[in-house]
Amino acid sequence: MRRLNPRLLGLPVGLAALALATSPAQADTRFLSYNASDRITQALTKGVTLEVRRGLFGAVQVERLFSTTARGTAGFSRGGPDAARRALPQGASENDIYAVDQDGDGRGLSRALCPGADEVWLIMSRVRAPRPLTMQAVGRWSDGAYRHCVTLSYEWRGEWATAPTPPALPN
Repeated sequence: MRRLNPRLLGLPVGLAALALATSPAQADTRFLSYNASDRITQALTKGVTLEVRRGLFGAVQVERLFSTTARGTAGFSRGGPDAARRALPQGASENDIYAVDQDGDGRGLSRALCPGADEVWLIMSRVRAPRPLTMQAVGRWSDGAYRHCVTLSYEWRGEWATAPTPPALPN
């Protein structure tokens, strides 16, 4: 009688775990809030709340940014050109790159961070509660050049169970 390789017995269990990890039902959505920690950041964004999706193994992906003090949200798409990372200032260690979606308020955010740019990316430090967060805005102009626009620095504020509600308009 032929013996089964014990390593192969673990294969179905590993495949089942992988299937669970890729299932959207297993994703965990959180809302992490940050206050601006310097004058430049406060002038541009005051504070932000990030909608993040955390996978089964702890990987975090930023889905959306909400303005903490005003109306406005911007969606993100993960990934971007390596040329955007090369435009970062010397010594910058941020690595997670997100394209700012140009629909809705994303266009306004892009214009505020990189006036005149055709496309804008935010390159972030690792998003983890309760740690500070740094975002580098990089834009691509019509001449094809990638330029660093601004460094945004945030302090941890807290975590919310649901998305922030926009402030009511005055009557």
